[in-house]
Amino acid sequence: MSALHVRGRGLPGGEEVQWWIDRGVLSAEPIANADTVFDGGWIIPGLVDAHCHVGLGPGGAVDIDEAVSQAEIERDAGALLLRDAGSPVDTRGFDDREDLPRIIRAGRHLARPKRYSPGLPIDIEDESQLPAAVAEQARWGDGWVKLVGDWIDRGIGDLAPLWSDEILTAAIDAAHAEGARVTAHVFGEEALPGLINAGIDCIEHGTGITDSTIELMLEHGTALVPTLINIDNFPGIADAAGKYPTYARHMRDLYASCRSRVGAAYEAGVPIFAGTDAGGMIAHGRIADEIEALKGIGMSPTAALGAASWDARAWLGRPALEHGASADLVCYTEDPRRGGVSHPDLVILRGRAWGGANG
Repeated sequence: MSALHVRGRGLPGGEEVQWWIDRGVLSAEPIANADTVFDGGWIIPGLVDAHCHVGLGPGGAVDIDEAVSQAEIERDAGALLLRDAGSPVDTRGFDDREDLPRIIRAGRHLARPKRYSPGLPIDIEDESQLPAAVAEQARWGDGWVKLVGDWIDRGIGDLAPLWSDEILTAAIDAAHAEGARVTAHVFGEEALPGLINAGIDCIEHGTGITDSTIELMLEHGTALVPTLINIDNFPGIADAAGKYPTYARHMRDLYASCRSRVGAAYEAGVPIFAGTDAGGMIAHGRIADEIEALKGIGMSPTAALGAASWDARAWLGRPALEHGASADLVCYTEDPRRGGVSHPDLVILRGRAWGGANG
């Protein structure tokens, strides 16, 4: 494959940039006889979906061919780095494929029996087993572990935490000892202080954050991936929960206050990153919609795009656009901060061009 060349304006600064690409790697030094495949628009690092379940569908786990199709949809939308926040499907074989996005895996969800969607988690019968299970998932995954922090407890008819504060501290310490970070699914208010005080690195959804938990997140450096487009499903979840009126009312209340609460967290300085929760109730390829939703909670167009590109990559420890890095980038004729993110004019993944005249 011949060397490629792209030229345009970079973000967040808007400066003129050009890159040469050879054997899948970016070069700031000119390469003779490179084929110019993009000239005159906007060039940014490949998009990031920081909460994306490759291998899940509306009915649960999917077969490997469907998982490949999901990854291809993400690629075509420009999402070239995915943090898979828990999946029962082993996608590690995708790592050797040059046509699929890079995936950072968190292994399997860890939950208590009957306290999460059936068939998805590893069920922990006794919470004393959680630290060992966390360590095992840390060794299996790519630097992340996923806990279920709260879920409906049918015995009380509402959201409730799954774990004691003491066991959370031991479990998160076990992950950190393995060099992994920990994140947790949390909808309600009650589970958040214990998770944050235990040293958790990230909260998923976080619809129950309050002023006091925002202060805790700032104190501990806890990030938030709010999955705003998935929170739009809360009213439907509540409507289907007729047997549990307290839970249904709680979910409606969380939905009503979510955007103002996430906006308060952002204004206070909590690091926020874009994730769609694709794979269950959300279709793959919707990172652009999450970027738009982040604008709606007060993020500037540049900050919202960064939360799904250069800032998310820095948080996840992956390179953006730099000499010697993998050539993973997206190109737009028009400024992507003004819309059109879902339709990149050119996607370059591992040095191979997709879309436009090169698809």
